[in-house]
Amino acid sequence: MTTTHTTQARKQHWVGGLMLFAAVMLMIAGVIDIFRGIMGIAADDVFVATRGYVFRFDLTGWGWVTLILGAVAVVVSLGLFQTTKWARISGIVIAGLIILANFLSLPYSPLWSTLMIAFAGVAIWAMCVAQPQETGPRQAAPPPVG
Repeated sequence: MTTTHTTQARKQHWVGGLMLFAAVMLMIAGVIDIFRGIMGIAADDVFVATRGYVFRFDLTGWGWVTLILGAVAVVVSLGLFQTTKWARISGIVIAGLIILANFLSLPYSPLWSTLMIAFAGVAIWAMCVAQPQETGPRQAAPPPVG
């Protein structure tokens, strides 16, 4: 009985670490997206315009999209620090949108877009792997049988 309790405690500790990791990764991705959005809104000349690219965007408009995605990612990451289910589901969706947005902006800023895709991908992995159990009132561990 004690072995099961110890294994369960280790698993919960591991899951808590993954959720914290996902929250931090999503927070970093959100903050970087906020700064990229501000750069796109404030000065279009920060990004290099690529001719002949299939997806053409007004960089100011794209800056607003990136800024909003980043702000939502930061809010969701704050929910992930509390390990709420809504934040985990929203975090997976937002991180997926961050990957899509950065894929579309690869020609404009390849290094940052690749970095953001990696951050968001790792965050999705951590949110999908970690399955925190719904906990009710804490129960005392059963006494060891001896």
